[in-house]
Amino acid sequence: MDWGGVLIEGTAAGLMQYCADALGVSCRHYTQVHEALAGPFQEGRITEQEFWVRVCGRLGCPVPPMQSLWGDAFRAIYVPRPEVFGLAVKLRDGGYKTALLSNTELPCVQYFRELGYDMLDIQVFSCVEGVSKPDKRIYALAIERLGIHAHQAVFIDDRPDFVEGARKAGLHGITFTDMSHLLLELAKLGIDL
Repeated sequence: MDWGGVLIEGTAAGLMQYCADALGVSCRHYTQVHEALAGPFQEGRITEQEFWVRVCGRLGCPVPPMQSLWGDAFRAIYVPRPEVFGLAVKLRDGGYKTALLSNTELPCVQYFRELGYDMLDIQVFSCVEGVSKPDKRIYALAIERLGIHAHQAVFIDDRPDFVEGARKAGLHGITFTDMSHLLLELAKLGIDL
């Protein structure tokens, strides 16, 4: 399952506003620049410092002096969904293998590891693997590490394009909207909890 938007509340809007405020620019302008430049940072091909140099160069503002503006932003807006974490525990306790598959950046991975979540058998992060959803390769990595076949896996994400990427890779896919819908869709696949 995905992290932002599934295990935790959606993070995009809060991250964009936090960073825009820290840089003293409009959220709309920051978001446009961020979206244009985020790919290499999210796939671990550039460091956070390199990311901010590029972003601030395009925005015409000073590079932030903070240790990790992105990490600070993520920590500030992080809101877990206990019911989804509880579902992950129930699935694992019920004999299912569980995995996290997330497009995210290294400061967020560091925070995830600090939190010590232990209900997930594996974690696959785009910034560690150098590939991001919806590329088929990232789903294949998760399947391989779980030791299962694609048709045995169910991928849950709040983004329909990432769910479609999973389906194209041979996995079952569920677009997360809320907990009751998720449980209904899992039941349709024979997973009753």
